[in-house]
Formats: sequence, C-alpha cells, structure tokens
Amino acid sequence: MSDNPSSRTGHLYLVGVGPGDPELMTYKAVRILREAKVWAVPTARKGGQSSARQIAEQLVPANGRTVLSLCFPMKKVYLGQEADDQLLAAWRRSADEVIRHLDRGEDVAFPTLGDATLYSTAFYLLAMIQEQRPHTPVTVIPGITAMAACAATQSSPLALGDDVLAVVPAAFEDERLRSILTTLDAVVLMKVHRRIDALIDLLDELELTGCAVLTERSGMEDERVYTDIREARGRKLHYFSTMVIRKKKVQVSNGTEQHAS
Repeated sequence: MSDNPSSRTGHLYLVGVGPGDPELMTYKAVRILREAKVWAVPTARKGGQSSARQIAEQLVPANGRTVLSLCFPMKKVYLGQEADDQLLAAWRRSADEVIRHLDRGEDVAFPTLGDATLYSTAFYLLAMIQEQRPHTPVTVIPGITAMAACAATQSSPLALGDDVLAVVPAAFEDERLRSILTTLDAVVLMKVHRRIDALIDLLDELELTGCAVLTERSGMEDERVYTDIREARGRKLHYFSTMVIRKKKVQVSNGTEQHAS
C-alpha cells in the first residue's frame, strides 16, 4: 500500500490476451486494456518486442498511454527452487516500475499471451509486487489458451468422456515424459521449440507420432500447423510452439471412441 494511507492504491490487472488472433480476446480483456492508462508489457530482452502488446494494440491502440517495457529473461524456472540472480533482479526491477505507478493511484494492466494463469510471467511479477505491497488490489482476466486454439484449428477435442489430460513443459526429463505419454489419454506439450527432434524420436519409439499435431505461432498471421510432426525435424521453431497428442479418435457412428492405431 502507498505510504500515504489516504491515497488510492492503483489496481493491478493481469490480462490474458489469447494465443495470437486479436478476435480471440475477450470483451473484458479489451475493456480493461482500454480503461487502463498504464500498460506493463513483457519482453524477452531489453528493447525487444512484446507479442502481447502487438496483439492488444490491434484492438486497443496504445496511443496516449504510458507503456512500461518489462524485461523477463527467457530462463527455466523450477518451483520449489531459488531462481537465479539474474531472473530475481529482473523481476524486482519490473515490480519496482509497476509499484511506482500503483503508488500514484494509477491502474496498471499487464497483457500476457494466452491465459495469465498458465505458464505466464504475470505471476512472477505479482509475487514480487505483493512482497512489497501485499494489499495491492489484483484482478486476473482469463484468456483463451494456445492449446485450446490449437485443438480448435484441427476441429478436435482436447479431452472427452473419461479422458485424462496433462499439460506438460517439454523440458521434462525423458523418463517422466515417457511415463506421462504411455499412461495418459491426451497430452499437451508446451515450449517444444528446443526439443523437437528428441520429441519426434520419443513419439516414434512409443508409436504415437500419428497422434500428434504441432502448431507454431497459433492464431498469428504466420501460423504453421504440422499434422506430420516429422516435417518439423531440424527446423528452428518459434518459442510459441505447442504439440497436442491425443490417442483417441472420435467415432460418431456408434457414440464411442476408438484408440488411434
């Protein structure tokens, strides 16, 4: 809370803007972004572009707003373990910038790709802000996830009936990932760009290659869909690459499902 107890503390909004297509932003996301005079936008490096900002600006121009460019280095984070010093320092700098505006009573919107609650930098920022300003009012605006958009593009469900669905960062160790793939009915692999060749090998080994669809930059103008994931071998994929592996195929004729061969 601000040092002046009579002053209004700004409201922090974590806003999911969807996977890329601006038409997939919710009415509420658009309204909040329109009303907020301060945007805090995430970038992977100092001076870099913000994909979340680019999506938001297609419906809500940033003209006349204060736009804070916050750098969140692209490094792995393991919950339960201390983040490295570079990450912690970057998160603290970002939190300090946002707090300055909140303390002035200004509402701040943080647009983030997909949904704010799923592998988003938004909650690292929030944790740092709450350390210093634990009473900051916060609202999370859910957004359409990349995995939902990927499945929709293929006119395919993510899960039906008694399916068990897992959402997994592709950086998992191979043995854990192998267990998940062999045990569960449907798996969404996030952040596959650096491990695509190893994933293709693993899926070939498990005879699941034909059950997988890879989508690169879902919902964006240069979206690419690999229905044969072997075509992605050796390619330098974009960070926004998602793979959906579904073992069952819907068979409408008798109301049941068959396992894909």
